[in-house]
This record gives sequence, structure tokens and C-alpha cells, in this order.
Amino acid sequence: MSTAATAAPKPKLKTSAMIASFADPGQKTTPAPFGHALVKAAQENEKIVGLTADLGKYTDMHIFAQAYPERFFQMGMAEQLLFGAAAGMAQTGLVPFASTYSVFAARRAYDFLCLDIAEPNLNVNIVGGLPGLTTGYGPSHQATEDMAIFRGMPNLTIVDPCDSVDIEQAVPQLAASEGPTYLRLLRGNVPTVLDEYDYTFELGKAKVLRGGNDVVFVSSGLMTMRALQAAKELAAHNVDVAVVHTPTIKPFDAGTVLAEVDTDRLVVTLENHTVVGGLFETVAGAAVRAGIGKRIVPVALPDEFLEAGALPTLHERYGLSVGRIIRTVLDAL
Repeated sequence: MSTAATAAPKPKLKTSAMIASFADPGQKTTPAPFGHALVKAAQENEKIVGLTADLGKYTDMHIFAQAYPERFFQMGMAEQLLFGAAAGMAQTGLVPFASTYSVFAARRAYDFLCLDIAEPNLNVNIVGGLPGLTTGYGPSHQATEDMAIFRGMPNLTIVDPCDSVDIEQAVPQLAASEGPTYLRLLRGNVPTVLDEYDYTFELGKAKVLRGGNDVVFVSSGLMTMRALQAAKELAAHNVDVAVVHTPTIKPFDAGTVLAEVDTDRLVVTLENHTVVGGLFETVAGAAVRAGIGKRIVPVALPDEFLEAGALPTLHERYGLSVGRIIRTVLDAL
């Protein structure tokens, strides 16, 4: 009998792997940090209301709905109506948090968000689930270009949180800020990472999480978690890496970031977003405007429609895994 005939079959990846948490096995996580943070904020601010477009369970808005059913509004699969209603509520003095998938907010309901919310500068907080490559369900659900779409919208603040700490601290600040915001939501069991770095979220501010003499990582979103992991592993290659976390993409904290960019170190940006129109181009544009002539290496998703599949496989294929980050850095040095 041949070896091939006796070899055990490889286990098939289940569909759940396509929507699984990006947390590593055994990693510390916090369940539904957005939902619980919104409930806490609503306890202190009676004007906060929650809305969703038939996606309460999948954006952790169901936590708020259970706590405050009289302040929760299920709008059905009608994203334009979702944002129109949120705009009307904001006009009356309420503070709406409206959740849907990022693809629907950015692609399907852009005009309503732009003209009903951003143009009058209303305090409506858009909560977008499945940003970037956080699902394996293919281009219909992968919002790989959401920041590129939204960066050109006046008045809109864009927040790309790293973990549960970012989300928990961001929610009350978003509620208190003037004008509209867009939060790239991480839902379900979200990793808890930044509690180990003496970190606090400040809307509009970047933070240096660790220093390093050879390389500077400028990162946002879940890629800050990967940046910190890669920085630790690169130490084994005698590469000393600094990490700058930029949770607010717009308005961008150019002062903090460019102070780290304008050195002799290799600069690498890391983002869970297409290389077009996101963090890489934000940092590069800020550097050019400041007169800094500097090579900046992007770790980002390619300018193409991505495949469907299991998240670990896709992150490795498209360069977001820790191993791929390390190879990118070593090749660039």
C-alpha cells in the first residue's frame, strides 16, 4: 500500500474560520467591548441612542438593545434609512450610534452619510463592522477601501482601533465629540493588548508604544497588535523596532508621527486596508508636505479584490501575518 493511500486526510477548515476572531489561540480577549462600552456611556448620557440595519448581533449592538430597548431602533436592511434616521435624531439633540457593515456604510449609503450627516456636521457615530480583511466572505463583505472612501469626506473623524482598550476608551470620546465619526469596529472576542503599554486612547492623537533604534512601525487597527508581535520577534534578528500607534486616521496626528519618521531608521506603515488611500498614503503625504524626503515601506492589502477563505490563510497570503511582516522588514533592511 502506498504512503499516499495510508496518509491521514487533512482536516477541512470550517466555514466558521471565515468569520473567526483574529485573536491568537490563548490570547487575552474581551467579549463585545463596543456593546458594553456603549451601555456604560449610555448610563451617563441619556441622549445616546443605538440604531442598526438588521446587524445588531453582528456589530455587538445587541448588548445595548438588551440594556436599553426603549433607546434602540432596528431599521431593517435599509442603510440609507439608517443614516437618514440617525441624522434626524441628531438634529433633535440625541447622540446616535448607527451600526452596519463597513461595506454598506462606505459603498451603499455614502451619499446619505455625506449630505445628511457630514455636511451639516451632526454628531452621528457610524459603527462599521468587518473593516478591511476581518472576514473571509470575499469582496462583498471585505471593506478593504473604506478609509480611502471616507478620508475625502469633510468633517468626518475616522478611528481605527487596535483592541478592546481602544474601543472601550474611544466610545465615550466619540459620543462627546462634535461632528460625525466613523469607527472601524472590532467585534466579538476582541484581543486586549494595549493594557500592557501604559496606553490611553485620546481622540486625534498617536502614541509611541515602544522605542527602537533600527526600524519605526507606524500602524493602526489590528495591525498595531501585529506590529508589537513582530517587533518582539525581530529582536531575535538583532533588529530594534519602535511602534507608533495611530488610532485616529483623520484628523491625523502628523506632529507625533513625523517626529518618529524623520530619523535615520527604516519606516514601515502597517494597516488592515488597501495600500491605496489609507494609512500609508496618509503618512507619506504628511511627510512630503513637511519636506521630509524619506522611503516609507507599506505593509497593506493589495489594490485588488481579495479571495474568500479562512482568515489565517488570507492574512498570510496578503501580507498581514507576523511572519510576512518580519520578512518584509528583513528584506527592506
